[in-house]
Amino acid sequence: MSILLDGVKIEDPVILAPMSGVTDLPFRRLVKRAGAGLVVSEMIASEAMIRATRRSLKMSSNCAEEFPMAVQLAGCDPDTMAEAARLNQDRGAAIIDINFGCPVKKVVNKQAGSALMRDESLAGRILEAVVDAVPLPVTLKMRLGWDDKSRNAPRLARIAEEAGIRMITVHGRTRCQLYGGQADWDAVAEVRAATSLPLIVNGDIADGPSAVEAMRRSGADGVMVGRAACGRPWLLAQIARHLKEKAAIPDPSPEERGKLVLEHYEAMMSYYGVEKGLRMARKHLSWYANGLRGANGFRESVNRETDPEKVKQAIRELFDLETQALAA
Repeated sequence: MSILLDGVKIEDPVILAPMSGVTDLPFRRLVKRAGAGLVVSEMIASEAMIRATRRSLKMSSNCAEEFPMAVQLAGCDPDTMAEAARLNQDRGAAIIDINFGCPVKKVVNKQAGSALMRDESLAGRILEAVVDAVPLPVTLKMRLGWDDKSRNAPRLARIAEEAGIRMITVHGRTRCQLYGGQADWDAVAEVRAATSLPLIVNGDIADGPSAVEAMRRSGADGVMVGRAACGRPWLLAQIARHLKEKAAIPDPSPEERGKLVLEHYEAMMSYYGVEKGLRMARKHLSWYANGLRGANGFRESVNRETDPEKVKQAIRELFDLETQALAA
């Protein structure tokens, strides 16, 4: 079930999707340690990478310790994308991933992300420039197309293969769908028919059974998991186990989750500093609290709190309450 990209082996092709503001180093570490086959950085604007802005360097730092790790780049200029790829090679990236899938306005308005699916000529030049710039495997993430009238992912897959791209990930929605509706795994099968490259299917994969079904319907060789992993860094390991053995791995106990959440929280404080760490941690803490007793009060408390020690105490109390309730 493994995928070999030149010298980089993805043992279990269950991949953490790049998510801005989510897949930072502290979260990727947890997901990787739990058993994900590959983690991908937050999308990095290539121009910002070259300017070496503080934020972009932080987003792509410490690649070597997460090996193999992919750094995802976005941009619309072939030369700039190539230079950014070379910089990330120097920083220890194992794989360079090119973003043709981001649907948000601030990206597509700069003619990057999924906007490039509307300009196949420019898309091809970017792919060729990045492949030529680095000896690393270069991969591509895209959507089905810009809208339902222009589902050109199969054609772009052929362009990508000719350019030297080594693996393709397809999110089963168009750009205009954003994240609404259902991911069309059947449509991804058209990309499978168009290329011999390893293919990863993305969109609405939330557990082992949905991963099996997505791969069956798309013909993909692996899956990419995004929003379902928020608050569940162990999810990708569960999916990988299910794909290999059809075995279900239970979620960690409340006690185990409490320890993991505290570890994640402390890592964010260390990585970002207290002020920014408090802000960045709130969404993760909200996700971790989903389905737990006292979750609403916990969210209200930690969203107001500015003392990290009091937030840690609130985390302990939340998971202690859940442990006691299950034991009663």
